[in-house]
Amino acid sequence: MKVSTTRSTLRELASLFLRLGFTAFGGPAAHIALMEDEVVRRRQWVTREAFLDLVGATNLIPGPNSTELAMHIGRRRAGIAGLIVAGVCFIVPAMLIVLACAWAYVKYGRIPQVQGILYGVKPVIIAVVAQALWGLVRTAVKTKGLAVIAVTATVAAFFGVNELVILFAAGLLVPLARGVFKPKKALPLLAWPTLAVIGVNGATSFSLPGLFLFFLKVGSVLFGSGYVLLAFLRADLVDRWHWLTEAQLLDAVAVGQVTPGPVFTTATFIGYVLGGFPGAMLATIGIFLPAFIFVAISAPWIPRLRKSPVASGFLDGVNVASLALMAVVTWHLGRSALVDVWTIALALISAVLIFRFRVNSTWLVIGGALAGLALFFAR
Repeated sequence: MKVSTTRSTLRELASLFLRLGFTAFGGPAAHIALMEDEVVRRRQWVTREAFLDLVGATNLIPGPNSTELAMHIGRRRAGIAGLIVAGVCFIVPAMLIVLACAWAYVKYGRIPQVQGILYGVKPVIIAVVAQALWGLVRTAVKTKGLAVIAVTATVAAFFGVNELVILFAAGLLVPLARGVFKPKKALPLLAWPTLAVIGVNGATSFSLPGLFLFFLKVGSVLFGSGYVLLAFLRADLVDRWHWLTEAQLLDAVAVGQVTPGPVFTTATFIGYVLGGFPGAMLATIGIFLPAFIFVAISAPWIPRLRKSPVASGFLDGVNVASLALMAVVTWHLGRSALVDVWTIALALISAVLIFRFRVNSTWLVIGGALAGLALFFAR
């Protein structure tokens, strides 16, 4: 009976994250919002408080945050098997789409046109993220002190302060303010995120093993957004080793940004351009493998964090700072998404449908894509 239940749970996880892998446009903030809609509001697999703890935990380890969140959810539902199924099912659809784009890019010298889809999807994503933020903020901001930290973190993010500095500063401030943490312990912790983002050098001549090891390194040490990923890739692949041109790198990052699923599938595109199908597979495995390991190691500790006053306060601070970063990303996305009366109308209609009628966010994304294509071609 237990085996049958586990298989049913794994099928349910596979179904959900395969669907999200094909429809989750908009980057990590949007992915988190879509997962919150599915696993908190609709399926009630985890409470909003537990979901926030998982979001906070993904910010404390290297790797793609939204992919690691999918893995954490899978582990909560079905142990290590669930972790693997959720992670793989979220990654593979995006990898296949990017692989198709890379094939077309190599064969025809250009990226397939996706402007119409993005034109309609981006406004919908704004509404989806706004709904998720509203619910998560109400849960995370439990005191006036946390509200002050949330506002301060938002302002800091707007002015370009490093994301890791914001997260760790917020995490340290809460237990310090509550009097459960000694200030002398803060300095080593503040130094750690700086050390964590230092890369290592590798071989200069291209080879498939070298490609795998490079992306394994990136997946092991990279914190932050897709813009941080761009900095890592440019430093080694363009400036140091000359494996790619600047134009090829920008095309790769663009494909990773405009296709659904993890932005880290940029590695799939680069791997294909450099080494064909074997290169694409090795690059994809290399950049995502560390995330599976980090989540498997860190997941058992999350429930225990709440039992420690210091760790619980730290997690509260990281949670509100994570939402502040998410809000700033949404603001910048909104500026690029709401460009005319049609996109504003799509965002408002989507907001009404998701706030008032609780329409499934996946259907909204699909509807936005179809509307965007129709409007794009009508013009």
